[in-house]
Amino acid sequence: MAKDYIFVEDARQNNLKGLTLKLPLNELIVVTGVSGSGKSSFAFDTLYAEGQRRYVETFSPYARQFLDRMDKPRVARIDGIPPAIAVDQTNPVRTSRSTVGTMTELNDHLKLLFARAAQLYCQGCGRPVRRDTPETLYRELSARAATAHEGKALITFPVTVPDNFSEQEVRELLARQGYTRIHRQDGAVLEVVQARLRLTPQRRASIVEALEAALKQGHGRVAVYPLDAHGEARSPWRYSADLHCAECDLHYRDPVPNLFSFNSPIGACATCRGFGRILGIDYGLVVPDTNKTLAQGAVKPWQTDSYRECQGDLMRYARKRGVPTDVPWHALIRAQQEWVLEGEGSWKDKCWYGARRFFEWLETKSYRMHIRVLLSRYRSYDLCPQCRGARLKPDALLWRLGDAADARRAGITRPDHPPGNGAPARTSLPGLNIQDVMQLPISAGHTLFDALRLPAPLDAATELLLAEIRSRLRYLVEVGLGYLTLDRQSRTLSGGEVQRINLTTALGTSLVNTLFVLDEPSIGLHPRDMDRVIAVLHRLRDAGNSLLVVEHDRQVMLAADRILDL
Repeated sequence: MAKDYIFVEDARQNNLKGLTLKLPLNELIVVTGVSGSGKSSFAFDTLYAEGQRRYVETFSPYARQFLDRMDKPRVARIDGIPPAIAVDQTNPVRTSRSTVGTMTELNDHLKLLFARAAQLYCQGCGRPVRRDTPETLYRELSARAATAHEGKALITFPVTVPDNFSEQEVRELLARQGYTRIHRQDGAVLEVVQARLRLTPQRRASIVEALEAALKQGHGRVAVYPLDAHGEARSPWRYSADLHCAECDLHYRDPVPNLFSFNSPIGACATCRGFGRILGIDYGLVVPDTNKTLAQGAVKPWQTDSYRECQGDLMRYARKRGVPTDVPWHALIRAQQEWVLEGEGSWKDKCWYGARRFFEWLETKSYRMHIRVLLSRYRSYDLCPQCRGARLKPDALLWRLGDAADARRAGITRPDHPPGNGAPARTSLPGLNIQDVMQLPISAGHTLFDALRLPAPLDAATELLLAEIRSRLRYLVEVGLGYLTLDRQSRTLSGGEVQRINLTTALGTSLVNTLFVLDEPSIGLHPRDMDRVIAVLHRLRDAGNSLLVVEHDRQVMLAADRILDL
């Protein structure tokens, strides 16, 4: 029969001197005592170490070689211990690829939600891009015809003349299938008339049939020309059965979860590889003293014996171009400074190459140690020009959740820029892309997702995703982490923040029958926030878990079921 307590006999780990006791399961127990009494030795080096060691022993020998093995603690006997998880204040993360979103697993849920429920907008015209069917096309055509007071329309589909066929041969093939009317020709593309009919509810069956045939013959593309009172065609309404903007003739691929992950090659920006920044040259280090003239050696890298030749080239070309060499750097006009740094052409073309091409040439020699050392003195981390810090490919930022009201509620008021192509700003698109969500404070994200209503129909999996995102954001707000953002790098977090994030992650995974060992979760918290942490601890306990907390805070001790004073 399973025991309802953990029995520890003769524990002698570190400062412990033969400690024997029983700890009830499914309770919040606080371990306290003076410094050096063995609190951490008992909680972490004994109970956690043994619980983790026994859990790892349940795996196969092959699996165990990939897991950290813990030494057996100095104890005569431990019975009834469940699998253990340590939630301490150490922050082992050193990579910039780990963020608050990846630690809390919210990134995984968000990328699934965007792949299932987000709306795509064209990067050219900003209109929604969706797959059209004959039924949806009929409904939209009926609405547009009623609004524009249009009666008749011409339904056409495009046919491209292949390189190995002549236009006459294509026309003959179309004629054999009954298509004898060509509305217009644009180069090698023929717009073939499928039907000419009146857009009325009484003709619904004929309209749907014509649209279905046009989509089939046009490989998913169709154009509808409304006709005026004289039968003349007006500007067409273009549609597509694929993820394709018919107006801009741009194709988009189907969304997959990894498209919204900067840790996947599918979604990571190709320029910065998902880091959001690239290595560049800090020209403030190249010209550190702006009071020096070019003749006095304002450009620092060229003042060594190895690159004195570059200084000579600078002086020679400066005299040819009329750039003063006896004027302090800060007194040169901007065009002259840019000439020194950017140059005017390649060295092979007998032109002044500038500091930028000099460093580009050094990059080709970076396999040499002394070159890498030289480059490191002038390195800078610059914002990626392609993704502008979003860390994702441009296509991922075109998918958006919610509407304009949701964006305003979240405080997103900036105009949207076509990602990475340098085009001018356009009208703000509705909703939020995944970068907007990542940059929101968690408290604002919690408010946003609580009010977010996705368009029907939603399947059960999407509803579960939305509920899980809401609950995890709520847990983070409850432990006082609402000021963080999901794109905050994990390595910049304090020990207390890491501990509370791990605590909410454990709560979000709905673990049961587990021993949680915590190390002073009250450090750095205001008493108001401590009440929220205690509520999370109680929720973990009520879910069927056991908690062992090393703590000195009075609030936590009063909230505990038992206190172990060593």
